[in-house]
Formats: sequence, structure tokens, C-alpha cells
Amino acid sequence: MASPFSWAGFGQWVFVTAAFAFLLLAGWRIERRRRERDGGGKAEITAFILAAAWALVVAGIGAETALGQFFETLRNLGWIGLTYALFSRDGRHSSVAPIRPVIFALVFVELLQPLVLLAGLRETGNLPALAMVFQIAVLFRLLVATGALVLVHNLYAGAMAQQRVALRWWCLALATIWGYDLNLYTIAYLSRVMPPELSALRGLAQIGAAALLVIGAVRGRSALRFSPSRAVAFQSLSLLVIGAYMLLMVSAAQSLAWLGGNSGQLAQLGFVFVTSVLIVAIMPSGRVRGWLKVMLAKHFFQHRYDYRAEWLRFTRTIGRAGAHAPPLHERVVQAIADITDSAAGLLLVPAETGELVLASRWQWPTADVPAEAMSGPAVSFFETRGFIVDLDELRAGVNHQGERDAVPQWLMDEHSAWALVPLLHFDRLMGLVVLGRPPVGRKLDWEDFDLLRVVGMQLASYLAEHAGQSALLEASRFDEFNRRMAFVMHDIKNLASQLSLLSRNAERHAENPAFRADMLITLRNSADKLNALLARLSRYGSSGGERVEDVDAAEVIHAVAARYNAPGLVRVHVTQDSPVRVLANREALEQVLLHLVQNALDASPEGMAVFLQCRSDGLFCCIEVIDTGCGMSADFIRSRLFKPFVSTKPGGFGIGAFEARDLVRAMRGKLEVESREGLGSRFTVRLPLAATQGLMDSIGGDANPAGKRVA
Repeated sequence: MASPFSWAGFGQWVFVTAAFAFLLLAGWRIERRRRERDGGGKAEITAFILAAAWALVVAGIGAETALGQFFETLRNLGWIGLTYALFSRDGRHSSVAPIRPVIFALVFVELLQPLVLLAGLRETGNLPALAMVFQIAVLFRLLVATGALVLVHNLYAGAMAQQRVALRWWCLALATIWGYDLNLYTIAYLSRVMPPELSALRGLAQIGAAALLVIGAVRGRSALRFSPSRAVAFQSLSLLVIGAYMLLMVSAAQSLAWLGGNSGQLAQLGFVFVTSVLIVAIMPSGRVRGWLKVMLAKHFFQHRYDYRAEWLRFTRTIGRAGAHAPPLHERVVQAIADITDSAAGLLLVPAETGELVLASRWQWPTADVPAEAMSGPAVSFFETRGFIVDLDELRAGVNHQGERDAVPQWLMDEHSAWALVPLLHFDRLMGLVVLGRPPVGRKLDWEDFDLLRVVGMQLASYLAEHAGQSALLEASRFDEFNRRMAFVMHDIKNLASQLSLLSRNAERHAENPAFRADMLITLRNSADKLNALLARLSRYGSSGGERVEDVDAAEVIHAVAARYNAPGLVRVHVTQDSPVRVLANREALEQVLLHLVQNALDASPEGMAVFLQCRSDGLFCCIEVIDTGCGMSADFIRSRLFKPFVSTKPGGFGIGAFEARDLVRAMRGKLEVESREGLGSRFTVRLPLAATQGLMDSIGGDANPAGKRVA
């Protein structure tokens, strides 16, 4: 007895209903276009009419017939065209450039269906050939459905947030159509036959899609603007690759199954093993991901950078706060290196004498940066030109604006160095960032230069603000120091009053033995207090730096070493004592070296020695204090070492290094520092030779304070 229910009959009525729904949608869209004189809507009307025609053909003669398959191809082309129109609805034709290759690929695959149908018509009596034609046709349907779902995902994810309300219903309708097709054809491919139940229920999916389109038309009609981010495009490409890989795996497994027997199973296992190993080995690779991003940016986008994402990342990096956040100078390097995917970077900042010195490193501990990283004339070049230097071009001999004379040789020899980005703030160079080479090499273009120039200006403003805050903090500390000096002056005033009273009483009671004994005790106590106060204040004086004379530097370093060495215990070694006569104040020079040697001993482990040496270097004498202690970071040297009232010692006042540098400058010299954390430090005192006395006088003129040099 036949079943009263027939899937074929049910399917006919469902597809007729779907055709009627799409015809109503087409008529409504035509009427609205005529009434509102809207020039758009052609893609919608075409898609609705083709969907209605396909539904009528399926209801009349079936979906698996040649005519039904042909109209399904037309229907798919109509939905693809509608998706393309939704991408470019706002009139910005360039906005659909990233998805055009996917659109063209889907249209091409869909146009292959008529060829497959013709091949099936020619092989009507060959059952194996018809089975193969069926599998190929279903495989093409699967590929189109997968690509169309990727497009729908991209369409919704890339739209503006305020426009997604209207777009939501279109995407739901398209996802319903393509999602049902994906499941239907997957089952058909695996079972090698179209399931009649799912084929009949396919019409319900079309009716549901039509209902969603009606809701979308009623709920909102805002214009759409497609603006996909790099992340969305990369994810979409990944989904497309995954879909293609899935189809490839299914096709390969089915083809290998045709081999039959144990050899077929062995081939399947081998194929799965090899592809799994390749995916596990390649996909986690940062180099592969970087290459994919470069290729996407180069071939699928009009602009290389997603400026919104770059600005958000830049702000997060610079605005990072907390006890564990890196220093500002390190964050400056990271912020600009992240933009170009550079692996490392350095920050050079102007010193007080005009040259550039190392301020911070970011993931570049091996870079050998000299104490004077860049000379003053080179700084003026970057300050006046603001030129971003591509070091690879410079090494190749390209010299655009004379930058070859400004770039030091150590940067040319450091092949990991890739680009130099000046940080300008109101035509003043606040720093220079040296970018390391990215993992995936590429050439800098105009977009890189524009973005790096703008970011450099922003970072320069941060550095200028930081420098201003540091200056204000230093001024407030000087105010605190002045308040402390008020207490010292109060003590001196009390001692002076006590001595004055003692002097007046001595005129009347000088013959009294008890008064004389008390007077001696008072004088001794006052002298002790004054000596202690002078001892504390002696290191802050600067008068000793005004008188310079002919001094033997070797004799001075031996005298300093003798203060720390005792019989059987040598803590300070003199490793080079060439007899060099310098222009200096002996007491001031000894005080400078005592500061440096004591700091070196404090920074060195117990039992580790400190080394002193002097030698001549051109017109100057170099006195070096070398230790193998804990060393100092570039940030500490730049921002804390020579700042007053900053000390790492418990109870320290933090003026020793500050005073040492000022004393050396008063003697027309220079104090240089080189240090590596964990390796040690080298302080170099450079003083003019005594033989250059006439030259120093001609250069300095009245720069010598009070002209108190003694020959």
C-alpha cells in the first residue's frame, strides 16, 4: 500500500510557495524603485527573479534534471551578483577590491557547471562516467557554497557597526541559502546520491530566506559601507583555504578509495600523515604568517596598513603603566617597531653636548653602540631634513639627500639595522630610532615613510613632555635641597653665635681657670662640629675646578690607588701609567677619581678589583676607571646617573657623579661612560694635554673662569 505522504509532492508545493515569495519580493522592489525613482536595486530584482524561476523549474520537472541544474547555476550567479552589489552599495567602487578575486573565482567555478552538464548528456549510457560527472558537479557546488559563505561572513564583519542592523537580515538570508546547500551537497557527495528528503526540504530554506529578506526590507534601509580590517581579511582567507583543503581532502580520499584493497587504505593513511605533518610544521611558523600578511597587504589592499588597528596598538604600547611596565624610551622603540614588524630597535637621544647617545634598547642586546653614537653634524642633518633613511638603499650606494655623510660607520656595519626614523618636535630632534630588520624582508615605500614620519612626530611630543616633567622634578628637588641648606645655615649661625659669646666672655673671665677649661671644651666641640659639617659639604663645592695647572696624571692615579690599597690587600690596580702631563686642578682631579673609584668598588662584588689607567689620545689625556661589576642600563645612564639627588645607595645624596662631571667640565674636559649590564662599566675622563695650553687659550678665550690657570 502506498504511503499517503510523498516527499516529491511535498517538495513541489514548497518550491511553488518559494517561487511565489520571491516573485512578490521582485514586484515589491520594482514598485519601490519606480515610486522612489531609485536607480539601484537591479541586482536584487535579478536575484529574486532568477530564484523564483529556479524554484518553478524545480517544482515542475525536478532539481536533478539538466534544465533544473542550469537554472540553479543562474540562481547562484544571481545571489553572487547580489552579494557583490551589497559590498559596493555606497558607491565606493574601490571598496570591493579585496573581495573581487573571490567573486571572480566563484563565478568561474559556477560557469563550469554547464560544461559538466554537457559531459553528462554525452555519456547517458555510461553509468561509471555519469557517477563521476555527478561527483564533479557536486564538488563544484560545495566549493561555491563554501566561498559564498566566506563572502557573507566578510560582508557582515567588514561593515560599519551602525549599519549592521540593516545588513544583518541580508546576511542571515544568504547564509540560510548557502548553508543549506553546503550541508545538502556534502551529504550528496558522501552518499553519491541526492537525498530526496533534504531536496524537498530545500524549498523551506528558500521560503525562510525570503522571509528574512522581507524583515530586512521593513526594519531598515541604511546605506552600506564595506571596510574590512586586515584581521577580517586574513581570517576570511584562512576560512577559504580551510574550505578548499576540506574539499581537496575529500576528493583525494575518494580518489584513493577507488584504488581498492590494502594499497588504497595504505595510500589514504600516507596522504593523511604527510598533510598533517605539513600543516603542523608550517602553520605555526611566524615567518609563514608574516609572509602571508605581506602578500595580502601587497595584492589585496589599496593601503598597506590598517590605520585604526595601528593607532590602537600604538596607544596601548605608549600608554602602558604600572610597576612592571618598561620605561618610556623602551616603549617608544617598541611602538614604532611594531608598525613595521621590526624584530628589534634602538633609541638614540641628544646629549647635553649635542651628540646622540644610546638611551634604550628593545630586544637588541647584541648591538655594539659606541659612547658617541652619532656626531653633532649628523644630528643637525636629521634635525633640518627629517629624512627617514633606508639603510639597505644606503648600503647599495643610493644617496638621496647626502645622508651617507650623516650615518656613522658602525650603523653601516651593523647589517641587522634596517632604517633610521628621526623623532622631530617643532624642528628639534628629540631622538632617533634605529629599526632592526623584520623577519620578512621588504622594501620601504611611500606609505611606510608617511606613517613613520607622523608616528615619529607623535613620539617626539611624548619625549618632549617627559623631558619637561623631568626638568620640573629636578627643579623641585633643588628647592628641597635649598630647604635642607637652610638647616645647615642655621647650625652654622648657632656655632657663630656661640663663638662670638665665648669671645666676649673671655675679655672678662680670661683669668678664671674654670672658664678657661670650659672655653677649651667649647672650642673643641665647635671645631669638631664645623669640621664634620665641612666634610659633608666639601664634595658639593665647585671652587676647586676653577684653577688648572700642569699636573702629572700618572702621579694622580697612583695617589688615588694608594688611598684604597693596604699591605696585603690591593683593591685598585694601575694597569697603564704612561707619563702624561695634563691641564687640571690636582685636588679637583683627585676628587673626581675618588668619586669614580668608590662608585666602582661599590658596584663590584667583594674581592673584585678596579683598574686605573691613563694614556694620551691626540690632544687629550684619557684616564679610565674600569670595573667588572653589575653594570648599568642605557636608561639609567641617560636619565639617572648624572641627575642630582638620585642615588642607589642607602643614605646616598646622589651628587657624587653630578659633581664629578661638573668638575671635569670646569677643567675643559669631558666625562664619558660605557656600560653593559652584568659586564661592568668604563668611566673615561678626557682632559687637555698641558702641551695644548696655547691652543686651549686661543679656543677658550674668556671661557676659563677668572683666568686663574697657573702654568
